[in-house]
Amino acid sequence: MRCPECGSVDDKVIDSRPSEDGLSIRRRRECLECAHRFTTDETYRKRPLIVVKKDKSAEAFDRDKLLRGLMRATVKRGIPVSKLEDLIEDVEKTLRDRIRNDVRAEVLGELVLERLRELDDVAYIRFASVYKDFRNVEEFQMALKGLK
Repeated sequence: MRCPECGSVDDKVIDSRPSEDGLSIRRRRECLECAHRFTTDETYRKRPLIVVKKDKSAEAFDRDKLLRGLMRATVKRGIPVSKLEDLIEDVEKTLRDRIRNDVRAEVLGELVLERLRELDDVAYIRFASVYKDFRNVEEFQMALKGLK
């Protein structure tokens, strides 16, 4: 690690503490050249999740994109963003536990819908109407029946 003050690569670790979630470590360091103290955060690198869409195109899993979609589905429903972030965290963990790297968009969508159904019925229908691309009222009614 380079010292941000003098650029030297010689330092020593003074203190190490795990983060609250246990997925990273915060280290307090001191440069051996100029005695400047600085903090670093170390995390492990997660393998990328690739979402394969219906048209066979692929893109990296984007938490922010999913959060934006969930926020649109939950607008005026009084659901805190922290609940949506927890939902995304749960979906991502499930995907990483079950799947190596590539996940079909259908699988991702179904996992989100399962969790959204438990959170809020209206948000579930809103999200499903975009995700499932309802073509007529009958398809919409079938989704409503599935909630009962």
